[in-house]
Amino acid sequence: MKVIASSLRKGNVVEIDGRLHVVLTATNFHPGKGTPTTQVDLRRIADGNKVSERWKTTEQVERAHVDEREYDYLYEDTEGYHFMEPVSYEQVVVSPDVIGDDKVFLEDGIRVFLQVHNGVVIAIELPQRVTVEVAETEPVVKGQTASSSYKPALAHNGVRIMVPPHIGVGTKVIINTADLTYVERAKA
Repeated sequence: MKVIASSLRKGNVVEIDGRLHVVLTATNFHPGKGTPTTQVDLRRIADGNKVSERWKTTEQVERAHVDEREYDYLYEDTEGYHFMEPVSYEQVVVSPDVIGDDKVFLEDGIRVFLQVHNGVVIAIELPQRVTVEVAETEPVVKGQTASSSYKPALAHNGVRIMVPPHIGVGTKVIINTADLTYVERAKA
């Protein structure tokens, strides 16, 4: 199926020169003069090499047909990351190359979408939002209104985020997994 380059998102699978690639990042650039472009960083599925492509935003790109199935994360061992399909209880092992930096969000029981092409898992799609606990953050300095209203924090899984001043250590917050931004305080 052909799609325009500006509609590509992280996790999409595209076919370039007969090879499948997973989109790692996609950024649209709109210069004051000239043609808008889409800069895309990709991982070639066959060998894991990372490549970059740049297309005009209106250019057509071939999006590969992949099955997207829901799985629950179980555990990690020397074979890789183990997931279970919640209806049939079928288990699959996914290599660390496919998981990449998303491994920090894998906690027991988290529901993810695995993209499967010809029986092989080629990409993972995390939930849009996850709940994390703040492990470290700076105390609020009263009267510090001249600076930004967010402060740095470290989540229990090692992810660095910016949180509002009222968030303290031990507070559970919801963050966006795509750009690691604070969304809201988690309801108790």
